[in-house]
Amino acid sequence: MAATLGGVTSRVPVLLSTSSLFPERTAAAFQLAAALGYDGLEVMVWTDAVSQDAGALRGLADHYDMPVLSVHAPCLLVTQRVWSPDPWERLRRAAALAETLEAPTVVVHPPFTWQRDYARNFADGLDRVADEFGGLRFAVENMYPVRMAGRQFVPYVPGWDPTETGYPSYTLDLSHCAAAHTDALAMADRMGDGLAHVHLGDGTGEGRDEHLVPGRGSQPCAELLRSLAGRGFTGSVAVEVTTRGAKSRQAREADLREALAFARQHLNTPSPIDA
Repeated sequence: MAATLGGVTSRVPVLLSTSSLFPERTAAAFQLAAALGYDGLEVMVWTDAVSQDAGALRGLADHYDMPVLSVHAPCLLVTQRVWSPDPWERLRRAAALAETLEAPTVVVHPPFTWQRDYARNFADGLDRVADEFGGLRFAVENMYPVRMAGRQFVPYVPGWDPTETGYPSYTLDLSHCAAAHTDALAMADRMGDGLAHVHLGDGTGEGRDEHLVPGRGSQPCAELLRSLAGRGFTGSVAVEVTTRGAKSRQAREADLREALAFARQHLNTPSPIDA
């Protein structure tokens, strides 16, 4: 799929993550993505029943001509009981949802420290699920340490940086890079050919996950987007920003329009090494 802006065509689709509209429901993301001209959706599976229902999502995709091109498995603290308390069952159901919707990518987080059985077999289990759902890419996302009361701890096993373990596919989240105080471009280098998906958001490096509109923080969002062509990137970029603080629907729309324009501009601008 290609996006067009000012007569220039980008081969990388720009998606709107349904999480960018929280607390609005999943259906609202389809309507707004279509109105603003996004190429598709990333569906965050959460407690909203529509986000869990392949038939409802297919109906929305058809109605708005807005395909679902990635599915974020229910890996958050607030989604630990969605579908099942068993994380493998949640992952398989997310994969089945992606397969039904013809979405090529499933985003998954590293295990939490308390998910001992899941963590013990995570890499091998992920390979088995990938074999079961051939054609899907299970893109493990980089996370970040948590800082509380002057202390830092890592709630993930074996850690917040998936490249230290090594997986076939990755999701690079720039807001998480900011929270982890790590270099996003170096992270992309470590991911190499496994870089399958990008979560586009910004951060200031204050040590928390901010998901700012790209360009409003200190992360190399533009540089990363410009570098994708030279990296041989064949995945998608999903705008994943926080708009809960927007004072009106119009303000939320303006933020998401700005994020889309930023992505399109820099995906269509080659880096100096590619020019």
